[in-house]
Formats: sequence, structure tokens, C-alpha cells
Amino acid sequence: TGGHHPVREGEVFNTQYQALHKLGCGAFATVWLCQDMRRKKQVAVKVLKSREGFAEAAQDEVALLRCVSSMKKKDQAGENIVCLLDDFRMIGENGFHILLQLWALGPSLRCLMGNCAAQGLPLPFVKKSLQQVLAGLHFLHKRCRIIHADIKPENVLLHGHGKSLQRFLPDMLDCGQRTGLRLKGPGDLGNRLEESDLMGIEVKIADLGSACWTYKPFSKEIQTQPYRALEVLLGLDYGTPADIWSLGCLAFEMATGECLFDPQPGKYFSRDDDHVARIIELLGRIPPQIAFSWNKSTKFFSRPGALLRISRLSPRSLHTILADRHNWTKHEVAPFASFLLPALRYAPDRRATA
Repeated sequence: TGGHHPVREGEVFNTQYQALHKLGCGAFATVWLCQDMRRKKQVAVKVLKSREGFAEAAQDEVALLRCVSSMKKKDQAGENIVCLLDDFRMIGENGFHILLQLWALGPSLRCLMGNCAAQGLPLPFVKKSLQQVLAGLHFLHKRCRIIHADIKPENVLLHGHGKSLQRFLPDMLDCGQRTGLRLKGPGDLGNRLEESDLMGIEVKIADLGSACWTYKPFSKEIQTQPYRALEVLLGLDYGTPADIWSLGCLAFEMATGECLFDPQPGKYFSRDDDHVARIIELLGRIPPQIAFSWNKSTKFFSRPGALLRISRLSPRSLHTILADRHNWTKHEVAPFASFLLPALRYAPDRRATA
């Protein structure tokens, strides 16, 4: 009781949607590819857990998605967000569930990155995808007054009109287990994926399950750890700039195949301690007015600029990481760094906007 609904393939929801196979599973819901038997097309149906708290969260998600749908009529940029088509209720053996019917899209950016990109994705594709994510974020922030609060590769879904996505979709559907799909390298004739295939793929922002209104945050702690903004780590108030920080982390990961911040706990320090330390190593000392603008700042800092539990830092600049570790040329490093660093400014009000 209170858990996931045990969906079976072939099960029909709301006398209309027949479950074909599972697309994904998260802490709050499972998502199923379904056949809409009335309209003769495929859709995605998100089945939320039945526990009372989840029902409340689901109502919030429905309200946010409805806002996106209504604002989309006024602004084309809403096409960059996965859209709610219908919502309904169902009683199952584990209780009362809310179900959301959404566009059925391709796999996530995480699948593409995991399968293709030990060295990062081609920069023209990274640039094109980020433009689409930013257009979507601008729409959410300005039109809808929504903070997404969980921008990461898993929540950016691929979408292709022509054959680009279809061409390598079978390899990616089981993205956790396959690694046979890679970008063509010099003299690497066995690989199938061309950069031109990638350029035919669009991306859309998905999963507003953690989102909130700019004027009414639902939770103090948002975002998945490696993409968590500094102000959220420090327990300060947050707003739309938190999404921009996550986007900066996403951009670096797409371009290099490596997490910008991948904090790990140690014997004497927490994962959060390590996260703040890694941020300081890359971006420099946190100004005292930010570090100490919070009454629990002593959780991390002993005095301005000094971390409480980690004493030895290894500073390194973004330019150095890109040039030395990823062998980027000066012509690649300079424009990318000038795009990325404003997205990672410490003061949220000085951070770049979407």
C-alpha cells in the first residue's frame, strides 16, 4: 500500500491506454509506453505512487504541466517542454494513483552520452541542444514562473522527426546495458552513428515532478547532487538561477563526457563538504557575504574562505581542465569557457539568465 502500481504489459488504463512496455522508473513513479487505442498512436503514461504525499505532489505536477500547456499557445518556445495531454485517476491493488499522459519521446540524453560519449558529444550538437534547453528554461522562467529544479541528462529527452533517431533507437532503448553505439572516429568504420545523424535530433525538457513556482518553493533541497547549485547546497533561498547552474554542469558533461562536480564522501567529511570543496577548487573562494549569509554557515566554514573539514584544496581552472585533460584547442576552450563561467557565478543575481 502506498507504493508503485504493479503494471502488467497489456493492461489497459482508463479504457483507452494499453501498456506496451516500461520506459523508466523513478522514486515517485513508473513511466510506460502505451498505445492510445482511440487515437491509434503511442503515448507515455506516468503512473505515480499511491501514498498520500505523492498524490499531493502529483496535483502540483499536474498544475505545473497545465500551466505549461496553456502558456504554450502563446509562445512557441513551449514546444521545448514535454507536454501533458491528459490526467486521470485509478484505483489499483496498492491504492489510489494519479496517471499523467504525456508525449512519447525517445530515450534521454543520459542514454546517448552513456553509449556514445566517453570523449563527449560533438560540439555542434552540444550547442544546438543547449539552445533548445535554454529556450525551454526561458519559457518556464519567464512565461510560466516555474523553476524546473532538476535539470540533468536523464530529464532531457531526445526527439527526432526523420530517420535520425530511428536509425539508432534500438541500440539505445536498453541504454543501461548496451555500449555498442559510438560516434565515428578516424578510421573507425565499424561504428554507425554519424554527426549528421545527431544534428537531426531535437531535445525536450521532461519531468516537472520536482518543479515549483518561482513565488512558492515546495522544498528546501532540490536538484540531483552533481547538478545542485551552490545556494541550494548552502541552504540559502533559491530561484530560477539554480536551473542555470545545473545547465552549466550539463553543458560541461555533454561536451567532455565527464561530470563537472562529482562529489564523494570521505572518512571525515560528507558528500556536501566535498561538493563545496570541488566548487571552490574550480571557481575560487566563495565571498564571505555569500558563505556567511546563512545562519548555519558554520556547517561548512570555520572562517571566511576556510572549509571546516577539508583543508587541502587543489585549485584548477576550467581552461586548464579543458586543455590538459580533454585536449581541447585554444579556439575551442575560450568560447566554451566564456559561455560556461557566467552560468556558474556564485551570486545568483549575477548569474547569466536563460
